[in-house]
Formats: sequence, C-alpha cells, structure tokens
Amino acid sequence: MIETVDVGVLSIVPPMIAIILALITKEVISALLIGILSGSLIYVLASGGGIIEMGTVAFGLMADTVGVPSKFNIILFLALLGALVYVVTIAGGSRAYGNWACTKLKSRRSAQLATSALGAIIFVDDYFNCLTVGTVMKPVTDKYNVSRAKLAYIIDSTAAPICIIAPISSWAAAVGSTLYETGAFQNELGAFVSTIPYNLYAILCILMVIILSVTNLEFGPMAKIEKHAQATGNLGAVDTALDDHILNDGNGTIWDLIIPIGALIVFSVLAMLHNGGYWSGQGLSLAEAFGNCDASAALVMGGFWALVVTFFLFVPRKLIGFKEFMSGIGEGIKTMVPAYIILTLAWTIGALCQDLLGTGLFIGELVQSSSIPVGLIPAIIFLVSALLSFSIGTAWGTFGIFIPIVVMISQYAAPELMVVTLSATLAGSVFGDHCSPISDTTILSSTGAGCDHIQHVSTQMLYAIVVAGCSFVGYLVAGFTYGNLLFTWLSAIGLLIVSLVVLHRISKKKLDHNELVNNL
Repeated sequence: MIETVDVGVLSIVPPMIAIILALITKEVISALLIGILSGSLIYVLASGGGIIEMGTVAFGLMADTVGVPSKFNIILFLALLGALVYVVTIAGGSRAYGNWACTKLKSRRSAQLATSALGAIIFVDDYFNCLTVGTVMKPVTDKYNVSRAKLAYIIDSTAAPICIIAPISSWAAAVGSTLYETGAFQNELGAFVSTIPYNLYAILCILMVIILSVTNLEFGPMAKIEKHAQATGNLGAVDTALDDHILNDGNGTIWDLIIPIGALIVFSVLAMLHNGGYWSGQGLSLAEAFGNCDASAALVMGGFWALVVTFFLFVPRKLIGFKEFMSGIGEGIKTMVPAYIILTLAWTIGALCQDLLGTGLFIGELVQSSSIPVGLIPAIIFLVSALLSFSIGTAWGTFGIFIPIVVMISQYAAPELMVVTLSATLAGSVFGDHCSPISDTTILSSTGAGCDHIQHVSTQMLYAIVVAGCSFVGYLVAGFTYGNLLFTWLSAIGLLIVSLVVLHRISKKKLDHNELVNNL
C-alpha cells in the first residue's frame, strides 16, 4: 500500500520543476511528465525503494487517479462536448450564430462584455463554464479580432472566480461542507455565504475583466498579443482546423446552436438536482441538492442527452445525414485528445504532491508553527494558500487541506478574524486554480478558447499577479481594521484601478517605442 512520506521541503520540488519547465520551454506535456517522474523518484528514494520503481509509482498513480469516477467523468464529458461542438459546427449552427451575434454585438467591447456575462450566468460548475463559453463565443470574438489569449483570459476569470462566490454551485458544495466539518459554523450554506464579501481575489478578478473589456487597458504580454491580433487578424487560434467547405456548407440556423447548448445546460442542471436528491422525497432545498450533487456525473448525463437532442434535431431534417452525424462524433472526440493528456498529467502531479509527498501538510505546518502578528494573519494565509494552490494546481485540494488548519489558527490566535482569514484561504486557493499551468480550469479555458495553453498562461499570469497583489493589500487592511469591509474594498479596488492605468501607460510607451525602432 502506498503511504505518504515526509520529505520536507522536497515536497514542493516536483510542481516547481513542472511549472518552471513549462514556462521556459513553452511545452506543458513534457514539463508535467518530468515533474511527475522527479516526484516519483523522490518518493521511492525516501521510502527505501530503488530507482527502477520510479516508473511503477508514476504510472500506477496515473492509472489510479484517472480511474477515479469524478476524474473519468470529466474525460467523458470532454468527449461528449467535443462531439457536440463538432456536429453543431458541420451542421452550420456555429456559423449561423456567429453571423447573428455579429449583427447584435457591434464592437469588440460588446463582444467581450457578452463573453463575461455568459461566464457569469453559467456559474454552476467551472468545467462546464470554461468549455461552454468558449464554444458559444469564439465566432463572435473572432469577428472583432479579439485574440484567443484574451478570450481564454475572460473565460478563466469568470470560471473559478464566479463559482467560488456563487451560493449554488459545485464549489459552494465543496467549500460549505469543508467549513461545516470544522465545527466552526452552524450550517454549510451559511458558512459559505459568510466568506463571499471578503473573497477579494474572486471579486477583483471579475471587476478587472469588466474594466479591461470596457477600456482595453491592456498591459504586459497580453497588450502585445492583442495589438498584433487587431493589426493582422492572426488571433493565435490552435483549434483543430475544419475545411472551409465544412464550415460553409451547413444550412443550420441560430437555433441549431442555441437548442443543443440549451439542452446541455438544462439537462446538466436537472442531472445535478437529480443525483443531489432534490426529488428523493427527503425535503432538500434547491441549494442543498446542488450541495449534495455529483457535478462530474451530472455533466456526463447533460452531454449525453444534449447529443441525443441534437441527433433528433439534425438528422430527421436532413441537415446532416446519419453517417455524417456519427462520423462527426468521432472527429469531435479527437479534438479533445490534447486536453485529455494534459489533464491526466495535471491530475497525476496533484495527487503525487498531496497523497505521496504531503506538500499541503508541509506548507500548512509551516504556517501553524510560525509566530506572526494577528493583523498579518489574513494576508499571510492568502499568500501561503496561493503558493500551495499554484504549486499543486487545484483550489479544492488546497482548501480541503488548509481550511482545518486555518480554523485552528484563527480559534487560537484571532477568532475575530476567522471569516476574513477563511475568505483569504479561499481567495488564495482560487489564485492557483485560476492561473497555474497545471490547473485543470486553466487547461480547460485554453481548450475552450482554442488558445495555445502556454500562451494563455504567460499572458494571464501578470494579470493574476496584479489582482493577487491588490488582494494582499486588501487583506492587510482587513487584518488591521478587524474586518472593516468598507476600508478593505476601497483599498483593494482603488489600488487595482490605479495599477491598471499605470501599467497600461508603461506598456503602451514600451510598445510604441519598439514599433518606432522597428520602423527606423
């Protein structure tokens, strides 16, 4: 039986190797694989094994991780969604929707705001959010030369950050149950809702997306890519290319996109309520049913029945033939293969760090054993949970490990700051989930947007760091004002706005200078 070994600081080496290699080489699969193998080597040497066992540990853990129903269900959902998107595209539904939306959305600003709004509306689950928003909005943002990196950023910033402040979501279920189990709160929903106003990272992420969509105050790598996209029309798309005749031959209407996507949403929500026990006769409320649901299993059911609806919508009308529909399912599944590989490796390195090397326990014990001023506790907790989440690529794993430790710290050192400190834990957890190269939602955002994964990470990283910095200042204010919400919000939001203006001006001067030099 494989057990956790105490390797101390070496527990953070594998994720650091994977992240650094991914950013340097711009290639995530090999980086993840090397990180997994290095972690397996550390594990076998620490547990008294030999180097030859390294591969057995690495690939055995990979099989066990992907074999977990919740993980395998995501693979199935990706396959079904890839199939759905492909058959809708060859039927002409995506083209018809794009043409319609372009008549209603008259500018880049409206296209980006519509994408943000759709991301906010689909708050039930972050996986569902990432892939659905990308599918629906790509034709519209492409029309106005919004780079795929910007689209991926908008999708990613309205996925986990929305879910972590939505009372009815798979995230609310996970967080609420974890908070309730500590014994510090009377009920799950109340525990979750109490953290929302102080979840600064999520709130500032959403605010920043709106500001950037309205003002185009881009900076850093994103500014360069956006300027190139607008000047050349090269959006950086890496979707599986479809032949022009496939894109243009379909006679579908806008309803041939709306009905399949609507069916996906409706059936997914109904499946969540069903397996959450809403109709079981136990008297569960809507929020409680969402809290009890198996979101990944529900998404599979939603994807399957949406595909069934699409079959009966397309084939009897002879929009596409039976053989073409079935062939489209296979082709659509193929488009998701890169996402399968990256997700499998990301899940494996996360399991390696949490279950074998004890990365979370190591970082948590460091915080628990330190002596820091009470006012600094929320800000320090935010930084540590952000580091842990970034390292292991999962918010759920981070708050699952860290919340019980934070509750103990708060009860002992600062009971009056417990809600603020727990909110800082969740905010830091979302930071890693939002921007880590090995995070599943980061991967799915780039997949949904048809953007190169490393380009998405590199363009989004500076934006995420700016939001994290402003959040850190907000938690400093909250800590020393004992949770004064007005002062906390004013300091964090004010600093964000000033930072965006200053960084945009610096970036614009740099780009203009480079352009001038190139023209000489």
